[in-house]
Amino acid sequence: MYGTPVTEPEVSASEPRRSAPAPRSESAVAPVSGSAAVPSSAPVSAALAAPAAVATQPSAEGAAADEHVSRETPDRDEDDPPLAMEALRAVQILNPSGEIHMPRPDHPRVLCVANQKGGVGKTTTTVNLAVALALHGNRVLVVDLDPQGNASTGLNVPHHAGVPDVYDCLIDNVPLAEVAQAVEGIPNLFCVPATIDLAGAEIELVSVVARESRLQRAIAGHPEKFDYVFIDCPPSLGLLTVNALCAAQEVLIPIQCEYYALEGLNQLINNINLVRQHLNPTLDVSTILLTMYDRRTRLADAVEQDVRNHFGSKVLDAVIPRNVRVSEAPSYGQSVMTYDPGSRGATSYFEAALEIAMRGVNTGGAA
Repeated sequence: MYGTPVTEPEVSASEPRRSAPAPRSESAVAPVSGSAAVPSSAPVSAALAAPAAVATQPSAEGAAADEHVSRETPDRDEDDPPLAMEALRAVQILNPSGEIHMPRPDHPRVLCVANQKGGVGKTTTTVNLAVALALHGNRVLVVDLDPQGNASTGLNVPHHAGVPDVYDCLIDNVPLAEVAQAVEGIPNLFCVPATIDLAGAEIELVSVVARESRLQRAIAGHPEKFDYVFIDCPPSLGLLTVNALCAAQEVLIPIQCEYYALEGLNQLINNINLVRQHLNPTLDVSTILLTMYDRRTRLADAVEQDVRNHFGSKVLDAVIPRNVRVSEAPSYGQSVMTYDPGSRGATSYFEAALEIAMRGVNTGGAA
């Protein structure tokens, strides 16, 4: 009724022998596109020998060979190069000639990365721009102001309960220097993490004196001066975002290339204008970055044209495409710049960071 019992073992035993070598040989030949999955320090001969051994095993031992491979896979973490080596390799791939320089601004630039719509790429933009600028000689501080703590995750900075975080700076006046952590493997990059405690800060700030300028005073009181300070905002327009707008000189707005992303943009601009009028007269929407661009759709082109027509030169020429490597990188505690520097996502963020750096120099520190 269910067919002859011989057919199933023959199919299941023959399939692994045909399919097993393909992904292994592919990762061995092209380690750049899978740096997190297959370490560059692993011997190529070992990677090539494994599929050959599986292919020559009798069908009865095929399952045992697969189990052996799966048991060995976690041990590869011990052979992975340190993150500093990944960062060096990223610079060599993104800037092989060394001719591209991201000049340091003549005064610190504080950028608030804001958009009240969620899922438009605020945290991804913050992390990758910060890493790109830090890898090219700029001193960069990332302030994670989102209670979800995704920027802290993307930079592999501990942010579990009990870790000193930005909440302590806002509520208890703890100096920022005591909270900031150096990002492993990336020189000149520091991060102020966010823990779940920050979720209650919106309510607690209501009764605090000078509640809108708490973050501004914390950043100004840091003994070391940074070239760039990126503030990753939550997807809302509450007191945390107001603190970021008061502390910043510039606003960077990531806009997803979809219709819904444009609907709340007017409200965001209106709130920025209110903060400029009453709290921070120097605030300026300096940079618009188009994210999640899908070249296969007409809608992406239409959104891009609308944004460029409305904001003009504020829109960066660099556009961030939809790229699976950008989404994979945070699961390894890395930015896409070090996770896969040869991907379209990494090169696009590299171009965006270079454009921001050059605009700052050409206009005297304010893009």
